[in-house]
Amino acid sequence: MRAKVPRNFKSPDMDLYDGTIDPKHHLNNFKNQMYLADASDATHCKAFPTTLTKTAMKWFDSLPPRSVTSFDDLSRKFLMRFSIQKDKVKHAPSLLGVKQEVGELLRDYMERFNKACLKIQVLPTEAVIMGLVNGLREGPFSQSISKRHLTSLSDVQERAEKYINTEENARLWELSW
Repeated sequence: MRAKVPRNFKSPDMDLYDGTIDPKHHLNNFKNQMYLADASDATHCKAFPTTLTKTAMKWFDSLPPRSVTSFDDLSRKFLMRFSIQKDKVKHAPSLLGVKQEVGELLRDYMERFNKACLKIQVLPTEAVIMGLVNGLREGPFSQSISKRHLTSLSDVQERAEKYINTEENARLWELSW
């Protein structure tokens, strides 16, 4: 099902797929763009290669002529070929491995911890709080937070913000001397 992409076709506004990330994300983004454009199945097939680069484009070019019968067929072949890149599912206990490094500012640790949380789909509040407290280096914030029974993330964030500001003010004071 090789056909030229119409001249007036604009590639969807999305990152090109190079074969190194989860193919499902790329395919879903592409399908959403095509849905918004109210594109036909044939247009899906014609437009899809414009979102590929590097290894993924080599794979597409290696498909035998007329071997793709529909966009669903192309999608299945794409997912089969690149399924090794599927995102690994992360669970709440993985947060126990996120530790504040020696010399790492509290703000930097909190940002890194939050990014780790975003990779976990089902994440109870208690697990977040436990993981955060577990990963803190010994210091004023870890002592303060371990003395309280915090039940909401906004409470934790509010307390952290006070210590972050104190830490940053102390650093500015040191730099000014």
